Amino acid sequence: MPDKIQLEHILFLDIETVPEKRSFDQLDDTTQQLWAHKSQYQRKEEFTAEEFYDRAGIWAEFGKIICISVGYFTFQGKNRSFRLTTFYGEEVELLQEFQTLLNEHFNHTKNILCAHNGKEFDFPYIARRMIIHGISLPNKLDLFGKKPWEIPHIDTMELWKFGDYKHYTSLKLMAHVLGIPSPKEDIDGSMVKAVYYEENDLKRIVNYCELDVLTTAQVYLRLRNESLLEDDEVKKVTK
Repeated sequence: MPDKIQLEHILFLDIETVPEKRSFDQLDDTTQQLWAHKSQYQRKEEFTAEEFYDRAGIWAEFGKIICISVGYFTFQGKNRSFRLTTFYGEEVELLQEFQTLLNEHFNHTKNILCAHNGKEFDFPYIARRMIIHGISLPNKLDLFGKKPWEIPHIDTMELWKFGDYKHYTSLKLMAHVLGIPSPKEDIDGSMVKAVYYEENDLKRIVNYCELDVLTTAQVYLRLRNESLLEDDEVKKVTK
C-alpha cells in the first residue's frame, strides 16, 4: 500500500514531449513512410500521415523529450517540504542530467519513481530515448530480468484502477474527484507542440510540467490519506 513507503524515498516526475521535427516535411523519406505505417491504425482514413504528425510526440520513436520535471519530499523534524526542479533544453543533455540524478541520489533499493500513467508513458519513453541516444540506463529504468514486485515504479493511475485494467483516469480528473485544488495552468498537453515550436516558450511548458508533478504528489498524499501540501511547503529549485 502507498502508506508503507517513506515519502522521502520517492522521486515524483513528469515529462513533456513534442514531435522530433517541427513538421512532417522535415522528415526523410524513410521516416515519413515509417510514420505513416506506425500511425495508420490510430488515424485510419480520417487523417493523412502528414495531418496526423502533430501527435508524433507521444511515440518515443518519432518524438523527443523537452523537459523532465521532478519533485521530492524532505523532512526536518515534523516540518516537510516538497522540492521541484526541471531538466530542460537539448534532449541529450537533459537525459544525461536526469541519469546523473538517478545514479547519484536515487539509486538505493529503497528509492522509487512515481508518475501518473508513468508505467505506460513516462518511464518507457525516457528509457527508449536514452537508448536511442546511447545513454546507459540507470538502474531505476533498467527492468530487464526484474520480477513485477521488484520494479521500482509507482503509477498513481494504476493505484486508482484497483485491478480494473480497462480504466483510464486523467490526472486532472483524479485530482478533481479527490478534492485537490486545481493548479493555475495556462496550457494543456494538446498545446505543448505549438508553444514549443511556434511560440518558442519553453519556460511556460516547464511551469506546466512542474504543476503536474506537484499534482501527482498531492494525489499520492490523498491515496495515503495524508494532508495536502500547502503553498509554503513547495520550493522551486533552479538547476
